[in-house]
Amino acid sequence: MTSRDHTRRAIWSRTIPAAIALGSLVASTMTGPAPLAAAATSGTSPANPVVTWDLNAQTAIWDVAAQQPNEQVRSFAMVSGAVYDALNAIAGTPYQPYLAAPPSSGTESADAAVAAAAHDVLAALFPGQQERLRAQYDAALAAIPDGRSKQGGKTIGARAAAAMVAARQDDGAFGDQQWRNGTRPGQWRPTPPLFLSQGAWTGHMRPFLIPRASMFRTPEPPRLTGNTYTRDLNEVKEVGSATSTVRTRDQTEAAIWWHDRRSASWEIKRQLATTQQLDALQTARFFAMTDLIVADSGVACFSQKDFWSYWRPVTAIQRADTDGNPRTTADPGWQSLLVTPPFPEYPSGHACGTGARMSLYQHFFGRDDIAFSGSSVDSGTTRQFTSFSQALDELIGARVWGGVHFRAADVEGAKLGEEVYRYAVRHYFRPLR
Repeated sequence: MTSRDHTRRAIWSRTIPAAIALGSLVASTMTGPAPLAAAATSGTSPANPVVTWDLNAQTAIWDVAAQQPNEQVRSFAMVSGAVYDALNAIAGTPYQPYLAAPPSSGTESADAAVAAAAHDVLAALFPGQQERLRAQYDAALAAIPDGRSKQGGKTIGARAAAAMVAARQDDGAFGDQQWRNGTRPGQWRPTPPLFLSQGAWTGHMRPFLIPRASMFRTPEPPRLTGNTYTRDLNEVKEVGSATSTVRTRDQTEAAIWWHDRRSASWEIKRQLATTQQLDALQTARFFAMTDLIVADSGVACFSQKDFWSYWRPVTAIQRADTDGNPRTTADPGWQSLLVTPPFPEYPSGHACGTGARMSLYQHFFGRDDIAFSGSSVDSGTTRQFTSFSQALDELIGARVWGGVHFRAADVEGAKLGEEVYRYAVRHYFRPLR
């Protein structure tokens, strides 16, 4: 791995009391047509090609490329969208395609189609990984009997991937936009320890599903002299400090777990596909809906971050003597448990994405009370959840416990993510028969 990759991994790492650790980073229903023909692999086993290639995508996106959360979501969305369009075409287009349904006789190999679609998108995104990706692709194809079905699957997958790559050309990703750096109370400025400013392009990227990034608006952040701001600042000051004596061990673990940039959400997504016994097409639709909706929640959220340009808790607490609020007290030496991300605070990006994700999961499976778990390298723990709403509630608290968000930013972020989800399921991925 290059030194640049190591530096990028260090940017948003977590902190522990009295030390800064700059190492490995964090932070409709499923009812549909019958499973794909014999060419498809059942979704209940590790051989599900959609699950396999999602894991391959994770390796490329995070383990090798070290993309950060605002970058990761675009890459996963491109892979999952192409895989979905390929399998949906082979199944006879029972659902709305995302972009288009490549011509299909219905006899093509789903395994070959998934491999071609995922490989070609990843190779386009990460040209420096082409040799490694080609080896994965060749290994996947070697397990498929030669013949017209295999070749047909490769062709459909390649066409779906080419359509996705073409659709995302010049979409604004990795642009040169910069955050506004203010000096007045309430205005964002770079935060310790690295004082970086990154990711401003995200709110200007062309969305996948919603018509424009600014379609959904959050209310104005709480007034600096109001009761909500007073409550939120004093809460995060007490419980989110690196040296907090009131934060519980479980809250500390949750804060670090949710901040892990090797996101547990990827594991959870694959776990749900397996435990809920989704076949290959159902898995592809589930992953595409998840990843495209979460990507757009990020675009919408960063658009609002850009609009409000609101200061982070570490700035607000250290400079509380400037906020005009007699009920807040400055602590110039205050530091958060976690390293604060390098962009404005309001609304919470993690809450936007998790709000969208958990809302979609409830919709897709038609219920909230499905148990799942996820592991974190940073915390060294696995957390268990009994419902999607429980996970969202914990995330809202965890960003406060980590000292990187006010509670209002988490609550409003989750609402924004839910709005994006609602628009997306009304307009995309709907059954056609």
